[in-house]
Amino acid sequence: NYCVQRTFLPQAEGACKCNGWKSQNPPPTPPPPTPPRIEQPIAVNLLEPCRSCSHSLGDHVTHLENVSEEEVNRLLGIVVDVEYLYTCVHKEEDADTKQVYFSLFKLLRKCVLQMGKPVVEALESPPFEKPSIEQGVNNFVQYKFSHLPSKERQTIVELATMFLNQINYWQLETPSQRKQRVPTDDAAGYKINYTRWLCYCNVPLFCDSLPRYETTQIFGRTLLRSVFTVMRKQLLEQARQEKDKLPPEKRTLILTHFPKFLSMLEEEVYSCSSPIWSEDFMLVYLNQILQISVFMIMGVCEGGEKRKSSEPLSHEYTKKSRVIGDIPMELINEVMSTITDPTAMLGPETSLLSAHSARDEAARLEERRGVIEFHVIGNSLNQKPNKKILMWLVGLQNVFSHQLPRMPKEYITRLVFDPYHKTLSLIKDGRVIGGICFRMFPSQGFTEIVFCAVTSNEQVKGYGTHLMNHLKEYHIKHEILNFLTYADEYAIGYFKKQGFSKDIKVPKAKYVGYIKDYEGATLMGCELNPSIPYTEFSVIIKKQKEIIKKLIERKQAQIRKVYPGLSCFKEGVRQIPIESIPGIRETGWKPVGKGKEVKDPDQLYSSLKNILQQVKSHQNAWPFMEPVKKNEAPGYYQVIRFPMDLKTMTERLKSRYYTTRKLFMADMQRIFTNCREYNPPESEYYKCANLLEKFFYVKIKEAGLIDK
Repeated sequence: NYCVQRTFLPQAEGACKCNGWKSQNPPPTPPPPTPPRIEQPIAVNLLEPCRSCSHSLGDHVTHLENVSEEEVNRLLGIVVDVEYLYTCVHKEEDADTKQVYFSLFKLLRKCVLQMGKPVVEALESPPFEKPSIEQGVNNFVQYKFSHLPSKERQTIVELATMFLNQINYWQLETPSQRKQRVPTDDAAGYKINYTRWLCYCNVPLFCDSLPRYETTQIFGRTLLRSVFTVMRKQLLEQARQEKDKLPPEKRTLILTHFPKFLSMLEEEVYSCSSPIWSEDFMLVYLNQILQISVFMIMGVCEGGEKRKSSEPLSHEYTKKSRVIGDIPMELINEVMSTITDPTAMLGPETSLLSAHSARDEAARLEERRGVIEFHVIGNSLNQKPNKKILMWLVGLQNVFSHQLPRMPKEYITRLVFDPYHKTLSLIKDGRVIGGICFRMFPSQGFTEIVFCAVTSNEQVKGYGTHLMNHLKEYHIKHEILNFLTYADEYAIGYFKKQGFSKDIKVPKAKYVGYIKDYEGATLMGCELNPSIPYTEFSVIIKKQKEIIKKLIERKQAQIRKVYPGLSCFKEGVRQIPIESIPGIRETGWKPVGKGKEVKDPDQLYSSLKNILQQVKSHQNAWPFMEPVKKNEAPGYYQVIRFPMDLKTMTERLKSRYYTTRKLFMADMQRIFTNCREYNPPESEYYKCANLLEKFFYVKIKEAGLIDK
C-alpha cells in the first residue's frame, strides 16, 4: 500500500489536476530549519475514490509504480521542501528574500513534476570569488603567526576555525536593512551576494534537496567586508554577556585572544594592499618582504627621495659601493626564498598576540576603515569662510583649552584662528577630537609646533603618535625637515617617543626671533628623514624584524655546536671568567671594557638596598609600592605583559636575585615604562613615574653604579 505522503506527488502530465488526499487547508508547517516529523505511514485502499475528484486514489500514483523506493523517497523529500518554501513565501515580509523563496519554490515544484534534480540557474556558479574567505583567513594565520611555537600556533588555528564557523552560520542582513544602516554602500553588489547566499548557503540548511555550500568556501573578501564590522561587534558583545557561562579554558581564549585576533584580521580585511587576498599569496608575500627588507637594510634611493614599494631597485643602486657591515645581496635573496617556510620562519614577536604592538596600529586601522580622518586646516582672510572649517577650528580651540589648562584661552584662540598658523585636525564622527597647531617658516627651514593635544576620553589609542606621523609626512611633501617646540615637563615624554630631543639641529640664528619662547619649558627638536614613510614605519620595522631574525637564525646554524657541560663547579670552583667558557668566542662574543659593576656581592646588596629604600621613601613612589590590582585597573594585565612594583623588587633583593646592577636597574625601569604605557601623559601616575625616575637615576649615579 502507498502511504498518505505519496499522494502529495502529482500524477503524470495531462492527468487529473486535483490535490489528491492533500488537505485544502494544511496545518502550518514548523518554521525552518527544524525538519518535520514524519508520522508512521497509514495503510490505504487505492480503489477508494479521491475526496477531491471522481478518480480512484490509484490513478494519482500510476506513474510511480515502476519507480524505485530510493527515487520515491527523494521526490518526497523535495515535496517536503516545497511545503517549507510555500510557508516561507507567505510569511516573509522582505521583498528580496520573498522573491528568492518563490523562485526556489517554483524550481523544486518543477523538479517534482518532471522527476528531475534541482539545479539553481545562475550566470555564475560557486565559487564566486577567489581566494575564498576560508583561504584568506588561512593565509592570514600563515602571514601573521607562522613564527609561533606549535602549541601557540594551534591556539591561533582554533580561533580561525571558530571565526569561520561563525561566518558559515551567520544570518546576513537583508539588502533593505543594510541600505538603511549603510546608505553609501554598494547596494547592487550586496544584493547579488545576498541572493547567492540564500540560494546556496541559507535555504539549503532547511531544504535538503538543494545542494549546500559553506559560505566561507564560495565567497571571498567582498562579502567578508560587508559583514565583518557588524559581526565583530556582535561576537564580542555576545562573549561579554556569556562570559560567566564559559568554561575557564575557553574564557581566556574568547575574552583575551579572540578580540586581538579579530582586530588584526580586520586590518587585513580592509587593507587595499594586504597580500592574504592574492591568489598567489606566497609569491606576493615574498616580493613584499624582499622590497621592504632591501629598502630598510640596504638603504634608500639616492637623492633622498622616498621610493615607492612598487618600484624595483635600479641596477645602478644595487651596484653601490659596499659598506662594512652591509649584508650581501646574495644572502638577502637566499633568505627571501625561505622566509615564508612555516617550519623555519621567525616572526616579529615571540609570544601569542603580543600586547607590545605599535602605538599607532589601532589608529592606522581606524583611518583605513574611515572611522577617523586627518585634515590640515586654517583660517583665511582672503577667502570666504567655510562653515565646516570654522566649526572644526572652534572644536580645536575647545580641545586645546581643555587639555592645556595652563595656557590662556585667549592666547589659544588667537593662534588657532591666526591665518599664519595651521592645524592638523583629527576628526571622528564629524567632530574634532585632537590636533597639532603649527606655524611653518619655509625660509628658515623649520616649523614650530605650538599646541598638541587629544581629548581625554580618546587617549591611549595611538592617536597622538599617528597625528605626529601625518604631520611629518605633510612637511616632507612641503620640503620642511625640522620641527621645533617648547615642551613642558609633562610633554617631554611624548615628544621623546616621537623622535624629538634636546639636541637642536637647526642653527640658533635660524630660529631666534621666530619661535615663541615659553618660560619653564624645554626647547626640543626633531629632524625628519624624507626617505621614511612615517605613517607605515612601524609596519616596515615589524617586517624587517622578520628578516633580521631569520638572518640571526642562519648565523646560529653555522656556528651551532654542542660542547660538554662544565665540570669545574663540581670540583669546588665558584666562578670562572666568561671568556673561558668553551665556544663563547665562536658566537661573536667579545670582552667588554671595564664597567661599573660591583664585584663584591655583599657590597652590591648593600648599595642596592640603600637605593631601593630611598626610592620607596620618595613622595612620588606611592603608586608603585604594590602590584596593580585588577579591580582598580581593568584590562591592565592585557596591556602590560611584564608587571613590576617596589614590593616585588624588595622581595627579589632579599632573595639575592639581583646579582648585577643591570638586573636591578632593568626592573626599576620596567616600573616606569609600564606606567607610561598604560596611563595617559596628563595623568597623575604618569607624572609620578617621570619624577621618581629622575630621582632614581640621581641616586644610582651617587652610588657610583653608572657614570655621572
